[in-house]
Amino acid sequence: MVKRSSGELLFSIAVDRSLGKSITTQVYGAMRQLILSGDLAGGKRLPSTRILAKELGISRTTAMAVFERLTSEGLIESRTGSGSYISNMAAATRPGQPLLVDTPGVPMSTTLADIISDASPRFLQRLSHPRTPRPFMTGLPDYGAFPLAIWARLTAKYWREPREQIMGYSDAEGDPRLRAIIAEHLRSNRGIFCDPEQIFIVNGAQQAFDLIGRLLLNPGDPVWFENPGAIGARNSLIACGAHIVPVPVDEQGLSVADGLRLAPNFRLAFVTPSHQHPMGVEMSLERRAELLAAAIKHGAWIIEDDYDGEFRYDNRPLPTLKSGDAGERVIYVGTFSKTMFPSLRLGFYIVPKQLAPVFQRISGAFLQGVPSSIQAVMAAFIEEGHFATHLRHMREIYAERHAAFQEAAQRHLEGLLNVRKSVAGFHVVGTFAAPTMDEDQIAVDAANAGLVVSPIGRFCIDQSNVERGLVLGVSAIDVRMIEKGAQTLARVLEANRG
Repeated sequence: MVKRSSGELLFSIAVDRSLGKSITTQVYGAMRQLILSGDLAGGKRLPSTRILAKELGISRTTAMAVFERLTSEGLIESRTGSGSYISNMAAATRPGQPLLVDTPGVPMSTTLADIISDASPRFLQRLSHPRTPRPFMTGLPDYGAFPLAIWARLTAKYWREPREQIMGYSDAEGDPRLRAIIAEHLRSNRGIFCDPEQIFIVNGAQQAFDLIGRLLLNPGDPVWFENPGAIGARNSLIACGAHIVPVPVDEQGLSVADGLRLAPNFRLAFVTPSHQHPMGVEMSLERRAELLAAAIKHGAWIIEDDYDGEFRYDNRPLPTLKSGDAGERVIYVGTFSKTMFPSLRLGFYIVPKQLAPVFQRISGAFLQGVPSSIQAVMAAFIEEGHFATHLRHMREIYAERHAAFQEAAQRHLEGLLNVRKSVAGFHVVGTFAAPTMDEDQIAVDAANAGLVVSPIGRFCIDQSNVERGLVLGVSAIDVRMIEKGAQTLARVLEANRG
């Protein structure tokens, strides 16, 4: 840099008034980066605030505010009668060179990166969650129908509590109040009887799958997994080193007979019995009894993912697998991402009584817990009756949208897509009327037409005996968008069939 008596030239700093950032933040960030990178070395004199303001075309008040912030961080220092200088402390904050250790011939241990690189691309797929709802995105609630004003009021009320109650660490197992409220809700709404101590609060269902897998599985342990099945849970269990065994799904749910044939020594089974993901079938009572008996006989555990069990539209109560778990083999996983909103990142799991002490020790040793504020507001939301009201309201909305899609499918998709009637959840499934249709190409063509569709094959480990078709979300879009989306999808399918 060129030096002169009035200090370093800082013409490299660019101010863009079209950005959302304030000018003070832009100049402060640029100067801080110059200091920390070493471009402005310790001891260098800076221009006065008056000169800096003139050279950058900013107000002197802004220049003074930048200097004050840098001084408060110890990056510059003021010398009486001389001006402002880069402090020597700035050099101490720069990262040093990393220490490189050459260990030729020493093999690396198996890591998550190794597991991922060894996994088939069809096994490990990226979870895609676009922010703006479009036809026919899966797994998203209706953001516009959420009572945000009530949530904001409860949040503000929480932050007015005494600081010592709201600013400390949260319990690793979860807020005792929220655990007790969840236990009460599940008892009355899902038929599950459990103690609050069996419930553990986590940052979403995905963390629950990861924790369960790490505690109960050794690398290579066989895990029965529905084929097709939930991608997120599958990724989590693969990351734990599980040997995923794809077990076919029929009209009664996961085929226990096929599971015993493929891996009789299974350690864990993953199922979505209330609304199989993605095919939408309900596991029959006979099949549930078979699965529970197999788990007891072989000393295995069962993960029941009840991801959308709150949303049933035919008014028929649907028991959970956990509610009939007399042998204490089922670990029940629930989430508020679907009933509330995804960014809440709040879920829970229920373990059998004999496992509760183990999970308590692990949680206390390794986890810091979900933020207290989220748990407290959720507890108040349920306790004051807003959760029940919200669920009732959303069931009505989603039932209307399911019906609207069925009607639109009859008008526009007849002879192209055989749509299965759905009475639960967020999505519907349709299989191709013409077996020559290419579901991957259709997904690409649909995306080019402004749609989001998920091929059934995306959820499969083994697609050899699975019908080709599409999984279509209908919960996040209104009736008008459903109608237009069905018309567009019909054009895409017609073009592909030709």
